[in-house]
Amino acid sequence: MAGRQDGGRQRTSGAGEPAGWAQELLDHLRPAGRDLNRVVAWLAGIARAAVALQDDTGRLLAGTRVPLDDVLVADLTSGRIASAALEDRGRHLRLVRVERSRPAPAAVLAVAREEPFDRRVSDIVTHAAQVLELLLAGHESTAAGHRLRRATSDLRLAILQLLMVEDTVSARRVAAGLWPGLLDTDTACVYVVESSPAERDRLAEECLSATGERALVVRCPAVDGHVIVLAPRDTAGQELRTLVGRRPGVFVGGSARQGLARTAAAYGQAVSALAVARFRPEKAALYAERTRPERLMDPAALHDWTADVLSPLDRLSHHTRAELIATTRLGLEFTAVNAAKVLGVSRNTVRARMDRVESLLRTDFADLTVRAAVHLALNAQVGLAEPPPGAGARAGAARLTDLLAGPALRTWIAAGGNAERAAQQLGMHAQTVREHVRSAEPVLERQLLAAGSDLYEVVLAHLAAGDLGQPLLHGTKPGHPDSPVHE
Repeated sequence: MAGRQDGGRQRTSGAGEPAGWAQELLDHLRPAGRDLNRVVAWLAGIARAAVALQDDTGRLLAGTRVPLDDVLVADLTSGRIASAALEDRGRHLRLVRVERSRPAPAAVLAVAREEPFDRRVSDIVTHAAQVLELLLAGHESTAAGHRLRRATSDLRLAILQLLMVEDTVSARRVAAGLWPGLLDTDTACVYVVESSPAERDRLAEECLSATGERALVVRCPAVDGHVIVLAPRDTAGQELRTLVGRRPGVFVGGSARQGLARTAAAYGQAVSALAVARFRPEKAALYAERTRPERLMDPAALHDWTADVLSPLDRLSHHTRAELIATTRLGLEFTAVNAAKVLGVSRNTVRARMDRVESLLRTDFADLTVRAAVHLALNAQVGLAEPPPGAGARAGAARLTDLLAGPALRTWIAAGGNAERAAQQLGMHAQTVREHVRSAEPVLERQLLAAGSDLYEVVLAHLAAGDLGQPLLHGTKPGHPDSPVHE
C-alpha cells in the first residue's frame, strides 16, 4: 500500500497526455450537469472500474459499494493520508480523500479495477475527486462558488502550462470545454499585468472583463502580483493599456505576436517589457522585437549553427525534446523555482531536465557565455522553424564568431551593449555602476540587472566585441572556438 502524506494534489495533467476526458469532466461543472451520481457513473465508465463515494461512517453517497478496510478509511477521512493505492485479492484499488465543507468529515472515493492504474487513469481519478469536492460543498454556497472559480482558474493555468511546453493540441482540447474558439488561432500575444499581491485577484477579474473573456487570463503561479494574459485578438493590448491607465500602481508589458508554440518565449518577452513599463508614464511597454540579436544575423548561417548546437537533442522523441527545450528556455530566463511554478512541476524536475540538456550538449550551464549561446540557439530554433534560403549549403555549420561579426550586429551593440560596457570601464564603485546601468534600462528597453534574455543579449554583445572567451559547446576547448576535443 502506498499513501501520500502531504495532502496536495497535482492539478494539471502531464504535457502530451490525451485531454479528451478533461472536456467531459468539465461538463459536470455546468449548471445542468452538477450531480454526484453522474460524475461517479462517468468515472466508472471511463476507468472501467467499480466506483464508490462514501462518508466516514461507510454510508454510500454515490456509486456501487466497494468493500474497504475500515482502518484505511479512517486514515483517509481523518486526514492522516490523502490517498492510497493497493492490490487486494486480484483487484487494484485506489482511494482518494474527498474534502467536504466543515464541519462534515471528509468522504472517500474508492475505485476498484482488474487492471493496474496507469498514469492516465490515475490523473482522471484525481481530477474527478476534485470535481466531487466542489459538488459536495454545495452549489449555492459562497464557498462552492469560490471553489468553482478556483477550478476554472486551475484549468486556465493547465492550458497555459500545456502551451509552455508546446503541446498546443492538448491545450486547444482542454480550452474547448469552457471557452470554445479561444485558441482557434495560430498566433497570440502574451501580456503580464502587475499589481500588488493584495490586488491581484481583483485585477485578474478586471482583465477578464476588459478582454471580454476572449483571452486566457491566468494568475501567475510564480509571482504573486502578476496576471498573465494570452490574447489571440489584436485589440486586447489596447484594452489592457486602458485598464492600466486608470489603475494606480498597475503596469503591463507585452510580447511581440508569436506562434502558440512560442508561448514560453513570448512570456519571457512580456516580463522583459514589464521592466520597461515601470519607467514609463503610460505604465505600458511592448517588447522591442526589432533589437533581438538573432534578427540581425544571417538567417541561413544562424539556422545551420542552431541545428548543429541542438543536434544532440534530435534523437529524442518529439514530446521529450519539446519538454526539455521548453524547460531549459524558462530555466535560462528565470530561476529554477519560478520556472517550476510556471510549468507546474517541482524545481528538482526543472534542474533534472536542464542537467540532461547539459549532458546531451556536452556543456556547462555554470558558464554565463554558454547560457547566452544556448539561449540564442533555443530562440532561433523556434523563430527559424522553416529553413531559410541557403541553409545547409555550407560544408560545415557556421561558428558563433561568424554569426556575431556582422556590421548589423555591431549597430545593435552600439545601441545597447556598449552602454553597459562603457559604464563598467569607468572604474566606479560597483553600486554606482549598477545605478548607471539601471538608469539606462528605460532608454534601452532592456532589463540589465536580472538574469534572462536581456542580460544574454548583452553577453552576446561582449562576445561579439571579443571581451569574453568563447562558450564551451559540444566539448570544445576553452580558447579554441568551436574546435572539437580530441580524445
